[in-house]
Amino acid sequence: MSPEQAELVARLRAVFGDEPVVREVSMFGGRAFMVNEKMAVGALKRGDLLVRVTADRHEELLRIPGATQAEMGAGRDMGPGWIEVAASAVAEDAGLRFWTGVAMEHNRTVTGGAV
Repeated sequence: MSPEQAELVARLRAVFGDEPVVREVSMFGGRAFMVNEKMAVGALKRGDLLVRVTADRHEELLRIPGATQAEMGAGRDMGPGWIEVAASAVAEDAGLRFWTGVAMEHNRTVTGGAV
């Protein structure tokens, strides 16, 4: 794990510490945080954050500085509902809280153990 990723993982553990069902898994080349058996966010190697969002808000959220369409390899976008947020946009606690809040909005609307 890179130092940037390790720092982000530690911060995410603190954010999700009060959630009743959380586990960490290796996924998408990073460390994913599963809340209620559904992926909420992932800490990527460079300290970027992969965020699972509701597809209805996808385009709106992409307009926020630091947010880009998540890709699974060069040129292969992951589709609506997957956003990558630059490390600089989550460097401050307010930015991290915003994006984890968006992820949890989606997480609470999804039923079952879907990623």
